[in-house]
Amino acid sequence: MSEARNEPDGGASTRRDLTVYRQEESLGAAEDLDFALELLKRARSGQLGPSLRLYRPQPTVAFGQRDANLPGFRAAEDACRELGFEPLVRKAGGRAAAYHQGTLVIDHIEPHPDAIVRAKARFAEFGELLAGALRSVGVHAAVGEIPGEYCPGEFSVHGQNSEFPAHRVKLIGTAQRVVSGGWLFSSVIVVENSGPIRDVLTASYAALGLDWDPATAGAANDLLPHLDVKTVEDAVVDAYRGYAHVVDGDFRTLLA
Repeated sequence: MSEARNEPDGGASTRRDLTVYRQEESLGAAEDLDFALELLKRARSGQLGPSLRLYRPQPTVAFGQRDANLPGFRAAEDACRELGFEPLVRKAGGRAAAYHQGTLVIDHIEPHPDAIVRAKARFAEFGELLAGALRSVGVHAAVGEIPGEYCPGEFSVHGQNSEFPAHRVKLIGTAQRVVSGGWLFSSVIVVENSGPIRDVLTASYAALGLDWDPATAGAANDLLPHLDVKTVEDAVVDAYRGYAHVVDGDFRTLLA
């Protein structure tokens, strides 16, 4: 990456520190989502510097605000619970996305005096950073929406089966929340066990009356069977070393 990419929000001439907090256990489905917003609150008030939080979540379907207003939303919630997923409504936009302990959630939080200025650019920059992390472990990954994907987004990251190039699956979804004084960029990488995610999304989207192609839901280890969450987590942290000076933090200090 170029030096400009190291400083995407126009910081000082030296690279910033980015503290990495590896959360070993989920706080709970709703609690994990809420804690990301708590960290954003701390960042905007000057209590937290640039931070990266990594964790494996409980089985959850995070619906968008528009989903919650559809007539089939209650039926979709019931379908999630029947399949062992907790239905929640997130603050960010988009459509329903599902994750479980075979996925990696990345919450990137930074204080910034004018956080809105480069909001769209962050989608492109961090999408490419995460695609690069997957490529570094052997996945043919690229940024861009694929037809029929769940929670569609211009800067989703997809993987390609090298033996069947026409078959692409969504591997990473991203979302952003910008407030006065800071921003939160959240990403979910589906690494292992895509079957339950495909099943719960099929049931949820059917209840909501939304069209999508279940073949677009997959996991990184559908493409490379040996991959696991730890390998991808380490690759993500390595990729961030091109963005900032990465330092290790103790997640327990955030709970104090």
